[in-house]
Amino acid sequence: MKIKKVLAANRGEIAIRIFRAAKMLRLETVAVYTHVDRAAPHVRYANEAYCISDSDDDTSYLKPDKIIEIAKKTGAAIHPGYGFLSENADFVEQCEKAGVVFIGPSSKSIREMGSKTGARKIMSEAGVPIVPGTKDPIKDTEDLKATVAKVGLPVMLKAVAGGGGKGMRLVHDEKDLVEMFELAQSEALRSFGCGDVYVEKYIEHPHHVEVQIIGDKHGNVVHLYDRECSIQRRNQKVIEEAPSPYISDVTRERMLEVSVNACKKIGYFSAGTLEYMVDKDQNFYFLEMNTRLQVEHPVTELITGVDLVRDMISVANGDTLPYTQEEIVRRGHAIECRIYAEDPENQFMPSPGTITVHEPPTGRNVRVDHAAHEGYTVPLFYDPMIAKLSAWGRTRDRCIQNLERSLLEYKILGIKTTIPFHQRVMKNETFLKGIYDTTFIDTKFDLEDLKRRKDLDPAVAVVAATLMQYVMEQDAAARATTVPEVGESLWKHYGKMQKIANRF
Repeated sequence: MKIKKVLAANRGEIAIRIFRAAKMLRLETVAVYTHVDRAAPHVRYANEAYCISDSDDDTSYLKPDKIIEIAKKTGAAIHPGYGFLSENADFVEQCEKAGVVFIGPSSKSIREMGSKTGARKIMSEAGVPIVPGTKDPIKDTEDLKATVAKVGLPVMLKAVAGGGGKGMRLVHDEKDLVEMFELAQSEALRSFGCGDVYVEKYIEHPHHVEVQIIGDKHGNVVHLYDRECSIQRRNQKVIEEAPSPYISDVTRERMLEVSVNACKKIGYFSAGTLEYMVDKDQNFYFLEMNTRLQVEHPVTELITGVDLVRDMISVANGDTLPYTQEEIVRRGHAIECRIYAEDPENQFMPSPGTITVHEPPTGRNVRVDHAAHEGYTVPLFYDPMIAKLSAWGRTRDRCIQNLERSLLEYKILGIKTTIPFHQRVMKNETFLKGIYDTTFIDTKFDLEDLKRRKDLDPAVAVVAATLMQYVMEQDAAARATTVPEVGESLWKHYGKMQKIANRF
């Protein structure tokens, strides 16, 4: 059955991203929404929209039966985006049985890779190196202690199901082992409905590097190179870049090769990501496979020119991939900053509320994926990410320069955002050298600096802004009657005042 419509079983910027790809293919679009999202941008963007709330208090998008019913009613294929139902094998199986096209991998692949222990077994058999640890869930505390004695501390306790940092605990001391195990079990049960936990050896100062692949239903699989995702907060990525500035060319080629071979062996199709930990000696170990589109896919698209969402739709349609591995050329460097509605000066606490000003940056080599606008209210009920700001450059240094400029231009008022945090990262020496690891925020970034900025007298910033305005007005008046000398333009004065303002 050829796809004629695409339903995004999601919200926010990713729903709009899906709709844009669909419209490029001249396909109709269908949105689903909850009561609180009735006026959300993705609802207004779609050709059709359907409410899935059962009541005014119902804010859940986890409505597989309703979503499939709407897909059948409208004749739409379903793209899940990320989060929500994107890696729910039961939901995909329901789609398959109902004759609804699912724009993603098969329920079999999702089920196999959704079990972290099962995925470890499969990838190990496919020749992919895995982190030392268990291949099965821990049975009880005795099994836990025996396993850790064999693997050695420190260890990471991880939920068998799910992701996003839930059900994970790092243990350095044996006396904390049982308590952390019980906490991981409890959180995993609450988050995923499954309390199974397994053990992995914790790699000291690891780099989190992932490989993007895409395959079709005809046995073709290609890689779209790698991404560095080591800047994380509470096991959640906040900045990603492609390619990784850390791994060597030898490590990269080996990682790409084993990733493609493994996906061919398991018959994988659609977009997917293999995640690895890389140690100080460039050894890499498989962590997990995400059987969906990743939040950070824009950086891969920027360095390859590939439209992953469009190609996922084509693969679901039964088409072969429109390119071979040799035709995918890596060009330049790209970095993405996730803009969250959080207060980085106050331990990244959520900052819901109404956006009074939203002025995203524009210009060459800048991409902003967002679903925000002036007057939009950021709700408490969903992930606080409101935008993804990405920049491309011919080199990594040029890319960082583009991103710095874009972060300066990005204006969001009415709520707190993580833009000041990203501005500080772009000036951090460890980041600039590209040698950061997953401990970066805890060990190499001065969070106290953000707090000190918060405590500064706000009158100073007001004075700086007033000075900028005054200089601009004076310069404009002078230019109305005289021709300025070279080097005496508005932008010279503006640059000086901007440097003053940036200190506050």
